[in-house]
Amino acid sequence: MSDIKVKSPLPAIVAALRKVRPYVGVLIFLLLAGLYGYMIFKVNSLASPTISDDEVLSDVKSLPVPRIDDQAAKQLQTLKDNSVNVQTLFDQNRTNPFQE
Repeated sequence: MSDIKVKSPLPAIVAALRKVRPYVGVLIFLLLAGLYGYMIFKVNSLASPTISDDEVLSDVKSLPVPRIDDQAAKQLQTLKDNSVNVQTLFDQNRTNPFQE
């Protein structure tokens, strides 16, 4: 059997770093510019998603329909009919619901 001699990779790495040293600033700039461009691309793609009508309809159909109990509706109706203050509140909120 013959002995295989393995050279240390350290001298090769040091030689490569010496050759690259003048271009470190340019390489860092290119790396940061690439990261910045990627982030702009991702933000742009997330800001304007394309949603199909089928997805919207399926999401709307999955939402529960709000319902009010018949007994509560009758009670509200009788309160509205019996009280003048409540009648004015119903009319005001019906005409302008965002007024305080």
